[in-house]
Amino acid sequence: MKIFRSILCTLIVLTILLDTNVFAQNPVIRDQYTADPSARVFNDTVYLYPSHDILATEGKGRPGWFCMEDYHVFSTTNLTNWKDYGVIISQNKVPWVNTKAFAMWAPDCAYKNGKYYFYFPSPSKSNGFSRGFSIGVAVSDHPYGPFIPQAEPIKDVHGIDPCVLIDKDGQAYLIWAAGKFFIVKLKPDMLEIEGKPRIIEGMPSKGLIEGPFMFERNGIYYLTYPHVQDTTERLEYATSDSPMGHFKVRGVLMDATPDCWTNQCSVIKFKNQWYLFYHHNDLSPHFDKNRSVRIDSMFFNEDGTINKVTPTLRGVGITDVANEIQIDRYSAKSDQGASIAFIDTSNTFKGWKTILDLPEAWIQYNSVDFGSRKTKSINIKALSNTGGTLQIRLDNADGAVIATVTIPKNKEWSMIHSSLTEFEPGIHNIIVQLNSTGKVEIDWVKFE
Repeated sequence: MKIFRSILCTLIVLTILLDTNVFAQNPVIRDQYTADPSARVFNDTVYLYPSHDILATEGKGRPGWFCMEDYHVFSTTNLTNWKDYGVIISQNKVPWVNTKAFAMWAPDCAYKNGKYYFYFPSPSKSNGFSRGFSIGVAVSDHPYGPFIPQAEPIKDVHGIDPCVLIDKDGQAYLIWAAGKFFIVKLKPDMLEIEGKPRIIEGMPSKGLIEGPFMFERNGIYYLTYPHVQDTTERLEYATSDSPMGHFKVRGVLMDATPDCWTNQCSVIKFKNQWYLFYHHNDLSPHFDKNRSVRIDSMFFNEDGTINKVTPTLRGVGITDVANEIQIDRYSAKSDQGASIAFIDTSNTFKGWKTILDLPEAWIQYNSVDFGSRKTKSINIKALSNTGGTLQIRLDNADGAVIATVTIPKNKEWSMIHSSLTEFEPGIHNIIVQLNSTGKVEIDWVKFE
């Protein structure tokens, strides 16, 4: 038995260590669906705790609806390279969860007392309030697990989308949604509530609200949430001078989009910059129950209000010049002759390609770190039925051309290598432009 336990522990550790590196812009995770992002900063590292969308099949979830059976956790130290630690909680490993529900919805994680507490909603085996959803807790010594779920959900808490705020005085609060928003203090053990839940006053009275996320900045408590003002969810925020409220709705954080019915967010401050984590259906444009997490920068005004965040494809973070630069996650492009499309519509996880098909059509990708070591060449993964010529230049005062690359006529993806004619150290925006007739498709560019 001791030998068996030893082997089991070893396998758990190996599962944690054998993580996957994901290089991404927006969406930040591109090898699986992720949604409802809860981002937290622990020990100068950003940890992402999203829900995990999968496609429902016969006997596994409800076809045409949200389907989630487990949770992954991801981490990054630069908002560019993301590490996947794999599954940390699965519905069939939690004693109280209804394993036929496939509804492991939006989670959150908090640190206190030297432990990490992972809060997650799911329908319970007993049919209770709010469609049977309860909220459970799993505990770990590390932010990436392994997490051990409690045998029972939190008593007297029924709803979805838990969020935990640990205030400046160390008091922890649990916030969740069940038609309205509820808040209650957590006991020091982080596993039980103290007192009775109360409704957060001041929220919109019409239209669905869900996904509350609370944080504090300069003595102001912010409550962000999705709200169906019309037909799809937009992100809004309210403020108060106390976690318990009364809150006042202050405005729209991100406009609704007709392409994706849901949105949900979290907010962090990392390396002196504020970021908004949210989701969209980038990798599933025709089925908005499979979502993908995005990140964009967020800015405050002097009075504490928040500037509305405009979604981008480029996202955040600085891209190392030695990485494959996915220029389809562009910062800007020409109005004509430049477009993006999936490489393979039958497998969207293969990502996108850039298509340039008019002379002087261009696409721009910002914040590439060339470092100080001289970069000598460029590799471009491309295909072209016609052949063409690409010009690579920097977006600086003189628009320095650093390479001219001839793309041969080829119906298959191929690697084209070319020397650089000029080098400038530091961080630059790069522009790829078609300097010929014809049509060129580009997967990525990479410098050496």
